[in-house]
Amino acid sequence: MASGSFVFGFMSALSIVLAVFVGSYYYLKHTRWKHSNIKGYLDLIPDLTGDQRQKVQNIRRTFLPRVERIRQDLCQKRMALARALFSESADRSGVHSAAQDILKCQSELEHAVIEHILEEKEILTESQRLDFFHIILQQFAQGGLGVHDINAGRKS
Repeated sequence: MASGSFVFGFMSALSIVLAVFVGSYYYLKHTRWKHSNIKGYLDLIPDLTGDQRQKVQNIRRTFLPRVERIRQDLCQKRMALARALFSESADRSGVHSAAQDILKCQSELEHAVIEHILEEKEILTESQRLDFFHIILQQFAQGGLGVHDINAGRKS
């Protein structure tokens, strides 16, 4: 009788643990999918109308490829800086020149993001602009480009 109770208890506990793991897996999978669908700051504003969402998509058709091009250029410039830093005869003027190229690229990226935010702001209502303002404050306080860096930081 004791072994039957033990097996029943063990199977019950195993079933509960399995259910918790399966539930956690699906919850985390859904949460990750939800966050990976964020492509920009306005995705964090829940009450956009269909027309506003369409305008956002139109804005992104030009903005996202431009930002991707700038990011790729920035990556290449950083690799050039690394090569200049670690070459056998590191030329200080070449290193500083590579660093200046990076600064120009970063500046171009910042300007593109600023223009993008100004363009997006125009399609919002006053209450949405306030929400947008708070989102921008929070994202900028974290440094970098906020949600626009999601794909750069995570390749899944």
